[in-house]
Amino acid sequence: MTRSTAQEGVEFARDYHKKVKFAAHLGIEQIVLEPGVARMACALQPHMTNSWGIAHGGVIMTLLDVTLCMAARTLHPHSAGIMTIELSTAFIDGGKGTLQSEARVLRDGRSLIFVEGEVRNEDGTLVAKAQGTVRARQAKASE
Repeated sequence: MTRSTAQEGVEFARDYHKKVKFAAHLGIEQIVLEPGVARMACALQPHMTNSWGIAHGGVIMTLLDVTLCMAARTLHPHSAGIMTIELSTAFIDGGKGTLQSEARVLRDGRSLIFVEGEVRNEDGTLVAKAQGTVRARQAKASE
């Protein structure tokens, strides 16, 4: 990947994130985008917690899903977007405060991309790990 193509992929991912309204609703923010890597954060609000006062599993999975797709998106600037095919998540500890996620591409294909990532609390405690398969959707001439 050339430097200009890598930058194009990062810019595509950065701009595309604005289209994901659910991520905006949860307050998921981009921290770092590099080719094949994404770091994001989400500050928990009271309505995002479960009955124990820790992050609801759906919030954690959404953060992982968005971060894994963002990592893949940086390598596919000419796609119409990235969609999750499969996501496997292991919950390890409770999420509190601002959750920080990181994802990286393990193997990039023309349409299928294998990714992994994790979510940590601000103190570095591992909250969850995930691996998944996402697909780069072909852009149509009108998109």
